[in-house]
Amino acid sequence: MSGLRFVFLLFVFFASGCSHASDEDYTAGDLRGFNHMAGSGVNSFSVNGYGGTLTGNSCCIMLPNEWKPGLKAHIEWEVDPHTAPPPPGYEDWDNYLIWEKKLKSSFQQHSAIVDIPQYGKERCGLTVHFLPCNQVKVTTVCSGYGTPNYPIKEPLNMKEPASCPVK
Repeated sequence: MSGLRFVFLLFVFFASGCSHASDEDYTAGDLRGFNHMAGSGVNSFSVNGYGGTLTGNSCCIMLPNEWKPGLKAHIEWEVDPHTAPPPPGYEDWDNYLIWEKKLKSSFQQHSAIVDIPQYGKERCGLTVHFLPCNQVKVTTVCSGYGTPNYPIKEPLNMKEPASCPVK
């Protein structure tokens, strides 16, 4: 058994060394999101495997210290289209479980790959904006949403159009 334990510890040692070797040219930053869609909620999202939140800043996403052309963000998110009726309440547990199953079956999974805009030395992580028609935009600027220099101008609570553009 001690031989297996040694092999395991050796594997952990080498694997952890490799994972940090590539982090030298990266810096951690906040990952946050804004939901611009009226009537739909974003349950969760991730960018390049790092989990984000819509309720403030979450730590962290790793970004290269220097931006290079072709830098991409692979975004995956889950949307609740709010199609389920209100829950029956916990006192009716069997019907609550049926409701919960129906609710979760209405969740929609989406993904997109978008360019990360050019940044310089000043960046404050990555902010993802979820727009109608399963569109997303990202920015690395430090100014807050709604300030004059913020590059994404779409308003909050946007309604889904009657038809979405074809990708």
